[in-house]
Amino acid sequence: MESVQAKPLFSTRALCALILPLMVEQLLAVTVGMADTMMVSRVGEAAVSGISLVDSVNVLLIQVFAALATGGAVVVSQYLGRRDRQSACAAARQLIWITALLATVIGAVVLVGNRWILQFVFGRVEPAVMENAMTYFWLSALSYPFIAVYNAGAALFRSMGNSKVSMMTSFIINIINIGGNAILIYGFHWGTAGAGTATLVSRAVAAVVMVVLLHHRNNPVYLEGLLRPYLDRKLAGSILKVGIPNGVENGMFQVGKLLVAGLISSFGTAAIAANAICNNLGSISNIPGAAIGLGMVTVVGQCVGARDHAQARRYTKLLLGWTYAVMTLTNLAVMLLAEPLIGMYHVGAETNRMAFEVMAVYCILCAVVWPLSFTTPNALRAAGDARFTMTVSMFSMWIFRIGFSYILGSWMQMGLFGVWLAMEIDWVVRALFFTIRFLGKKWEKSNVIG
Repeated sequence: MESVQAKPLFSTRALCALILPLMVEQLLAVTVGMADTMMVSRVGEAAVSGISLVDSVNVLLIQVFAALATGGAVVVSQYLGRRDRQSACAAARQLIWITALLATVIGAVVLVGNRWILQFVFGRVEPAVMENAMTYFWLSALSYPFIAVYNAGAALFRSMGNSKVSMMTSFIINIINIGGNAILIYGFHWGTAGAGTATLVSRAVAAVVMVVLLHHRNNPVYLEGLLRPYLDRKLAGSILKVGIPNGVENGMFQVGKLLVAGLISSFGTAAIAANAICNNLGSISNIPGAAIGLGMVTVVGQCVGARDHAQARRYTKLLLGWTYAVMTLTNLAVMLLAEPLIGMYHVGAETNRMAFEVMAVYCILCAVVWPLSFTTPNALRAAGDARFTMTVSMFSMWIFRIGFSYILGSWMQMGLFGVWLAMEIDWVVRALFFTIRFLGKKWEKSNVIG
């Protein structure tokens, strides 16, 4: 039988202290990719396009690492909600080991199969684009273990309700990345290699900082004995119970984006560059939703751990309302500033035109539909209902995002605009399913830590 907490688990001040740094962190995370794209754009559109293609693959792999981190955050949050610090610490150690091992294996595969992977995914692209892509992909692979450990560490601090640590670490990442870009791209004229090297160094520093901070015993959750490998099947199973469905969901989502990126590459270099610009600007417009979604994992996870689903529902509705309010403002700002923002990339007139057309519609639908599509399901995952979110996401992606991309973009010759319209149709379908699920009772019966 559930025990209802008389006292709210989170005050408004505590929610703001958790979410506001997450918004800053998400903004800083986006600027890392934007800095690479913008600063290398002076080298030429082939460099921009090469980085854009590799980033499509990088996002797929990083999302897999992030999915495991989310699984760990759910488990740790629920143990903290249950006031079981020992199990929370043990789960944190398992999370670091699992993510680091997986990232190392994936990085090794990418290093060996660099060109083959790019040719398999993107087919025939201009030789200059392929050469830039190969260079950036190789350097990116070296950074996978570091970004995986950083993501796991950031998720652990979020599960404690402390998002300031990952925010400050993101500042470090940006300073190193942008400074490194300036030195290596403009000073040493390394081009794409300079952008990749700066990103690699910044991620390595961030991972080391995160691990060092997690060893402090004054944290609600801390690491010890990290250098002694140990597998706790129960804890690993709890993490993977959320992490695997979430990883499959995120992985398949990014596979879909890769297939669509392959379609976009057939539209020409201008379409590839315009898509890269729209991805960057689109990432800015949904920063509030992404940040609040991360915070929702902690809040709902602790409520479920305390066996108080009434508070889980109440906080989900509250945070969703916050998401709509802030995302309306950010998307309005991006829409009004779209022309000068696109102009910062120093690309041709055709690329400018395509990017502006896409963003005009994107900003409206992002403000109206995106929160229900991507913020709401985080509440379901935090409760352990990850299998349902995975099923809905994969169904909607393959039918609507991918299928309609080929129908609208290729068959109906709507090009890049048609591909983005298909993505927005996918949002509508997801929003419908996730809203119905949340309003029901089945997600409350999910069980992660027993």
